[in-house]
Amino acid sequence: MQFKDVIGHSDLKRRLIQSVQQGRISHAQLFLGASGYGNLPLALAYVQYVCCQNRQEDDSCGTCPSCHKFGKLIHPDLHFAFPVNTSQKISKDPVSDSYIAQWREQVIESPYFSEHDWYETIGIENKQGIIGKAEAELILHKMSFKPYESDYKIMLIWLPERMNATAANMLLKLVEEPPQNTIFLLVSDNSDLIIKTILSRTQLIKIPSIEESILAERLANEYELSGHESKVLARLSAGNYLEVNRIVRQQDEENDYFESFTTLMRKAYANDILGLLVWVDDTARLGREQQKSFLVYCQKMIRENFILNLKVDAVYITGAEREFSEKFSQFITAANAFDIYKELNLAIAHIGQNGNAKIIFTDLALKISRSLISAKK
Repeated sequence: MQFKDVIGHSDLKRRLIQSVQQGRISHAQLFLGASGYGNLPLALAYVQYVCCQNRQEDDSCGTCPSCHKFGKLIHPDLHFAFPVNTSQKISKDPVSDSYIAQWREQVIESPYFSEHDWYETIGIENKQGIIGKAEAELILHKMSFKPYESDYKIMLIWLPERMNATAANMLLKLVEEPPQNTIFLLVSDNSDLIIKTILSRTQLIKIPSIEESILAERLANEYELSGHESKVLARLSAGNYLEVNRIVRQQDEENDYFESFTTLMRKAYANDILGLLVWVDDTARLGREQQKSFLVYCQKMIRENFILNLKVDAVYITGAEREFSEKFSQFITAANAFDIYKELNLAIAHIGQNGNAKIIFTDLALKISRSLISAKK
């Protein structure tokens, strides 16, 4: 992966390149940002540049033996750890190496993918992936050796927020005081879920959203869109490339989410407890990643309804969503919008931590009902 393959972020690329050129390579770094912003592609381009045998001023050369191996993700000094679980093919003691072939295939096809996408790839979409004790033991073993071909041995941990306490405590000393010429790259969507002792020992590299104009240009070429259409999509995605793909390719799923969202809001507004419990049963049957995706969609709709209520010309919903929101937005006010958004965020975290879905969604539905009823008064 080269920097030229990463969408946008020209300033951040420049800073990363300069840090290598000036010899300021931190032994533990956290690339923090949404997957659709490009946190993984940037981390991959960075380590390829670090190990490139013929670095250019603005990128790795892409042609040296090191770059060829990085391009195929088979460099002997590059190691990966990522969340996994048991599946039909791997029924016992899964670790990242159990799925390394699928990982390489996924990343090479496109390094812009979500946690849900990964779980679908390895067939565990109804389970929560984890980085556990067995993975930590393997990391300790791998990082105990000296680099084979490059100046550095690199461990890239994707979604360290899925690391359990046992694994984190096993790796704490290694991250804090790694062997010489060792680099740990943590690539995270949500630093709030990373154990604080690990988090405090990393250098933060925050990945912002992709610049709207850059993303629009990419979309115009990729989807053969007009300039206007690509700009609208770039705005709707809020600079998130994966959100664009979701909008374009998963309209049917979005329609299902919209129907579930309106059902929840109508039943909550009417204080229809029986109807809410039926909604809870239906939603609890979804896979965990679908549940989280739905809750993120709810956050978007609450945000858009609040903005619509404020009469601000910055609403990025159309069609049935806009038609529903024109009437519903009056009940999403400064008095309840932030509380509802916070409860949705809490529900996402609890689902991610393998909480009981029925209890989580029942609690959420009742709290939203109270918030909407208070808006009537």
